[in-house]
Amino acid sequence: METWQKIIIELFAVYAFSATAFGYRQCKYFKNAFRLTPQYFPLGAFAWGDAVVFGLFWLVTCFITLFMGDWLLFLFTISVFWFVRSIGETMYWFHQQFSPMQRNNLTAMPGYTIFHDDSLWFVYQIVAQCIAVVSSISSLYFGVLWVRSFS
Repeated sequence: METWQKIIIELFAVYAFSATAFGYRQCKYFKNAFRLTPQYFPLGAFAWGDAVVFGLFWLVTCFITLFMGDWLLFLFTISVFWFVRSIGETMYWFHQQFSPMQRNNLTAMPGYTIFHDDSLWFVYQIVAQCIAVVSSISSLYFGVLWVRSFS
């Protein structure tokens, strides 16, 4: 693994650790598990509760890929993660679209100033579907490269 790749993974690990630490604090002491966390969206953490779990997941992922010295494994893991995460988000927003219970304050959600009503739910759903498409293709690509790296 190249030095710049190690640095990226190490920085990502620090970022993941901060998500876990701040997320734990927000959940335990401020009861903000559902509060949005745009600063941690790249980790797949959309709320403080997510940040606790995904921060730990990415921290472990970073340690394993650094230990193995495998940049392709890191990229492959990111792709598979986003595929699975986006499928989950697609289902979440699909259910939100038809649910009488509103877990999210519509007017506080990013994108409300553009869509102005509950159409925002299906917009979020199709964004997640687009991420699923891109991440499934990149998962196949990085998966093939990773398997070929063994021969």
